Amino acid sequence: MSDQEGEPRGHIPVLAHEVCELMPAKPGGVVIDVTVGLGGHAALFAELIGPTGTLIGLDVDPENLALAKQRLADVAPRVELIQANFADLASVLEQVGIDRADIVLADLGVNSAHLDQPERGFSFRHDGPLDMRMNPKLATTAADLVNRLTEKELADLFFHNAQETKSRRIAKWICEQRKDARITTTGRLAEVVSRAVGVNPESRRAKIHPATRTFQALRMAVNDEIPCLDRLLAKVPDILTVGGRFGVIAFHSVEDRPVKLDFRQRKTDGIYRILTKKPIVASAEERDANPRARSAKLRVVERLPAE
Repeated sequence: MSDQEGEPRGHIPVLAHEVCELMPAKPGGVVIDVTVGLGGHAALFAELIGPTGTLIGLDVDPENLALAKQRLADVAPRVELIQANFADLASVLEQVGIDRADIVLADLGVNSAHLDQPERGFSFRHDGPLDMRMNPKLATTAADLVNRLTEKELADLFFHNAQETKSRRIAKWICEQRKDARITTTGRLAEVVSRAVGVNPESRRAKIHPATRTFQALRMAVNDEIPCLDRLLAKVPDILTVGGRFGVIAFHSVEDRPVKLDFRQRKTDGIYRILTKKPIVASAEERDANPRARSAKLRVVERLPAE
């Protein structure tokens, strides 16, 4: 997945070499990809675990699962693809009769399929309904938040979810503009944010689109991303085998920070050995070939024996 826009159509799993090197799944192993997406990393793991292995893939988006199913149709291991949030990992494993895993991977953020579909409302580059639900069954859309939250609530959301330094100004402009008419499209919101910060997205000043962090913050709120991540981090130690490995790919500091702090605390508690003293980033060659990899950071830990 990724938080970058403007990437080419298609799916190339980020940090693929590094993931396989640091998380060497073995024949017959159990691998859980809690953000299976379009199946890129899962396909790599499938080759490693072979016909005696088990591959479990979770995703909240039914469209992603359908595409992953096509990609993984001819792989050798037992494959279970389930529409579920990784926050509910415990109940998913009970459902499929698995209680231990050798490898768990989480690739956070939003993927290219979401950004390429204007009707999903994730991208400020394509006008569409202001939606942003990864799971279409969720009740609240980004438009609901933009038009319902108070000015202070919006400012806090933009700051805490995306470290947007102009959060107060953006929230004020949104509240002023929605007095005339609800803000219901991605194009309209991008326009309002650009005007609020005084940056033309087409100008040379705009190294990144001025609405990037606003869109990120809303997406994270709609999909409850950080609370769900916290629940995943709390559950994984219970299911990893001794020597099993847990890797997380994050794309910005707001989601990377809780991972870093969790890993450090569990190292102190004697639960994990940290294998990446600093997060692994993509090589210059990968960044050139795959723009999605530019901000990716991989952290990996190994489960230690219980004392």
